Amino acid sequence: MSLRDQYNFENLENETERLVVEYLEKELADKKGICTCEDCVLDMAAYALNKSRPCYRVSLLGKLYAQAKEEDSSFAKEIQKAVKEAVKKITQNPSHD
Repeated sequence: MSLRDQYNFENLENETERLVVEYLEKELADKKGICTCEDCVLDMAAYALNKSRPCYRVSLLGKLYAQAKEEDSSFAKEIQKAVKEAVKKITQNPSHD
């Protein structure tokens, strides 16, 4: 029997992913002329996530910890930097013609 059959993994969430999507949405709203097709946006999110430290949680206490970490300016700046870099990189090298 697999772990997924034994345990509920639905509560396992990556708070960094949530922040990347939020910052990416803000970044794309401010930019004009950037492709926002699904492929490009998902590539941007994947690129930014690969450049960021993960922050997983499974409980309410974990969510509170993640929110406190979000307020830590160095963590927020790290994610914002990764998102800006992702937008620039994918815009210069889209996965389509």
